[in-house]
Amino acid sequence: MRRRDFIKTSLLSSIAINYGNPLFADDLQPKKGKRISILHTNDMHSRIESFPDDGSRWANQGGMIRLASLVSEIRSEEENLLLLDAGDVFQGTPYFNFYGGKLEFKLMSQMGYDASTIGNHEFDNGLKGLFDQMPHASFPHICSNYDFSKTLMAGATIPYKIFKKSSLRIGVFGLGIELQGLVGKKNYENTQYLDPIGVAQEMVQELKSKKSDLIICLSHLGYSYRGNKIDDIKLAAAVSEIDLIIGGHTHTFLDEPTQIKNTEGHTTIIHQVGTGALRLGKVDFEFNKENKINFANAKSLPIY
Repeated sequence: MRRRDFIKTSLLSSIAINYGNPLFADDLQPKKGKRISILHTNDMHSRIESFPDDGSRWANQGGMIRLASLVSEIRSEEENLLLLDAGDVFQGTPYFNFYGGKLEFKLMSQMGYDASTIGNHEFDNGLKGLFDQMPHASFPHICSNYDFSKTLMAGATIPYKIFKKSSLRIGVFGLGIELQGLVGKKNYENTQYLDPIGVAQEMVQELKSKKSDLIICLSHLGYSYRGNKIDDIKLAAAVSEIDLIIGGHTHTFLDEPTQIKNTEGHTTIIHQVGTGALRLGKVDFEFNKENKINFANAKSLPIY
């Protein structure tokens, strides 16, 4: 009951974004039209149980088990929902050392994840280590800019997927970080890294041609870097018509989403929720009768 009250209270204090006219939290009243909630995680790093109760900053918080409870409660309150992850599910606790990712994928499957992308730590046991765990995931891994065609992972991922919720079409694609210099060559073998900006432009065109009403990028590029390295901020500025970037890799805790308006006037929302299943992101989109976005409401829910 306390968590349910917290969710309702968070709705009033969360950030609201109107495409054209910003809304204040007090203006968030039920409206006619279609609605979808996007729940998202990133960089869970095999955090099955909460952080240990040792007096540290995150003591007795987070973890996939407690995350599952919150997801279940939100499912009971939302008619249309997608649950997505931005990568680095593997590595970080002895559960990964012992089970190699099997437990993580099984728990995500039980929670009803709709899709995940691939982070650099998914390569920690090599391509075979990742490939051997894929059957335990009942959800697709969406990765658009890793070419696995010359590896045993060929055909194990998909470049995009369109999810149908009521009369809405939600297009999702995924982008991974450059592996060279970050992951040992023996771990990713002949995996080819493709330019994320060019691939994102192709994915947007493809998803638009298939009449997607909302376009989401699952990004494991990282939130922001100095210099020319591609990140979520640069991606949003360079590629028009991405509506939401669900970020990962940099373990960035965003209490409020970042909004980037590119040169064509399109606003992209960027959201990332840290690490260790300490937060659950929730982004709500509402559409008018013509399936055009009216507003988005985004928040970051702590996992206690």
